[in-house]
Amino acid sequence: MSARLLEVAANSVASALAAQAGGAGRVELCSALELGGLTPSYAIIAMARERLRIPLYVLIRPRPGDFLYDDEECEAMRRDVETCVALGCDGVVLGVLDADGDVDMERCYGLLAAAGHLGVTFHRAFDLVRDPRRSLDDVIALGCERVLTSGGQASALEGAPLIRELIAQAGDRIAIMPGAGVTAANLATLAAATGAREFHASAKRQLASGMRHRPPLLADMQGGELRSDIEQVRALVRALPPIG
Repeated sequence: MSARLLEVAANSVASALAAQAGGAGRVELCSALELGGLTPSYAIIAMARERLRIPLYVLIRPRPGDFLYDDEECEAMRRDVETCVALGCDGVVLGVLDADGDVDMERCYGLLAAAGHLGVTFHRAFDLVRDPRRSLDDVIALGCERVLTSGGQASALEGAPLIRELIAQAGDRIAIMPGAGVTAANLATLAAATGAREFHASAKRQLASGMRHRPPLLADMQGGELRSDIEQVRALVRALPPIG
């Protein structure tokens, strides 16, 4: 990769199109960002694929919470991966851990086999592993092309020291992509602190509700939807420092 790249976590077709219009290099499509992201519906994936010109990766996560999945959940994820293949997506974003905090190699191999030629990002399940350095080698052995991580901290800026170590360990074998709390204001600092070339952000804002009927319950729902904002995406893209 000759330039730094911004990936936007988009929770709808509208968010994906905003990411594209703002200059993002890739979209990670999901639903329920407020829950950390879940797999979007078939229709949302299909519509995003029809409308996007930039690479489209789809989050494969069947529920909120941890990343310890049983056989039924893994089957659901495998079927979602197969859907992404059939719809012509560019990649999927996934991850499975075992109860001891290691990468569940057997279950991950099954999902990667279903992905076939698609690119695969190992998502922030990585931030819950007990030994990040060992787990990085496991993810490389799986054949993933990148790891999304906050360095095991609440934000990527806080986790920057570990992210930098992981990038050094990875070399040219896999990309390490910082994510969590990435903004236009801190992106250059994060790039300098880690040496990363890809970054992940949602660039989202809360929209006002368009409803004229406003019962009290609407306030509890915080009004309108969360959506990626074109201007925030543009600001992030402008903040990407050159390499070298």
